[in-house]
Amino acid sequence: MKGFTTKAVHAGRYTPAKGVVPPIYQTATYAFDTPKEMQDIFEGRSAGFVYSRVGNPTQKIFEEKMAVLEGGESAKAFASGMGAISAAILSVVRAGDHIISDRFIYGSTYDLFTEMLPRLGVSVSMIDLSDIDELEESLQENTRLIFYETPSNPTMKLVDIKKISEYHPITMVDNTYMTPYLQNPLELGSDVVIHSATKYISGHCDTLGGVIVSDAEFIERTHQVLKDFGAAMSPFNAWLLLRGIKTLALRMDRHSSNAMKVAEFLEGHPAVRRVYYPGLKSHPQHRLAERQMRGFGGMIAFEMQSYSEAEALMRDLELCTLAVSLGCVETLIQHPASMTHRAVPEERRESLGLRDELVRMSVGIEDVDDIIRDLSQALDRSIAQ
Repeated sequence: MKGFTTKAVHAGRYTPAKGVVPPIYQTATYAFDTPKEMQDIFEGRSAGFVYSRVGNPTQKIFEEKMAVLEGGESAKAFASGMGAISAAILSVVRAGDHIISDRFIYGSTYDLFTEMLPRLGVSVSMIDLSDIDELEESLQENTRLIFYETPSNPTMKLVDIKKISEYHPITMVDNTYMTPYLQNPLELGSDVVIHSATKYISGHCDTLGGVIVSDAEFIERTHQVLKDFGAAMSPFNAWLLLRGIKTLALRMDRHSSNAMKVAEFLEGHPAVRRVYYPGLKSHPQHRLAERQMRGFGGMIAFEMQSYSEAEALMRDLELCTLAVSLGCVETLIQHPASMTHRAVPEERRESLGLRDELVRMSVGIEDVDDIIRDLSQALDRSIAQ
């Protein structure tokens, strides 16, 4: 069986001209010699492409590669991570259905669950999925779906994928933080896995994308949503993602090793109250991380002593960049309460541990000593002020 990086480089190659690099099929529509050719594609009698809103050869290569890497039968690409999440949800639920979601999720996903879905007649229970008793109490006859991230954005809380997958509704995991290199939810029993490919799959902060991986039947359902809602990935973005994914394993190894050293540094600095990183033995779910992950990733959250010190830290950094998003080769730092999770009401943020002094860090692939030096000078200045 081929190794991960070999599959990342070679899986899904669609090269009729035998080019080493797949081409960008920058076209909106496709030509046919006869009407029957098009009809055969529409009706599933032959493979092919009709219109790039519903499929494109460059996009197809990306989908095939992601399916191989996640160990799924099939995959469907979308214009963004939220496009993929929305399509996956709409492929499952209808008015009158019930969803259980972990309450520790990305701000836009929270907005989808608390604002948009209730308008469509779908009820959502936001619970702590690390508490199995709470899960069992929340299950209803009309529960169609269990959704969660692990680790969660931004608090780095874990959910036991294998345990949650034992329950009867469809289980859906946002695997953006870990990538298929470090964690494979389908192998642990989950039904569906989702990525914001904008993040580590791309790795370079230069494109948007999302992808769903599951069995062929589920992916066919998401195709219908893609066709009708139109969150289509562009051919050029698919090509950029294909370029990025070839180095995914190499980058994730570096992100992970850098993050461990940064987390250890932060844990020992007097300006930092607490560090959340699954690789640290101080993380309350460190043992679970060792069981279901092959590495601990590049994401860290940490609390400063006060918001004013957190603000000073982010202002005084010179190498690390203040910006939303994550998974880039550059180290990014941001303030969840006022940036990525500002849609979550203040009182709920507090209950979720999204305090004003919490900082999220996406550790890049720079020389780790340079990252630590930058953090050190900014942290020291935050104490002095």
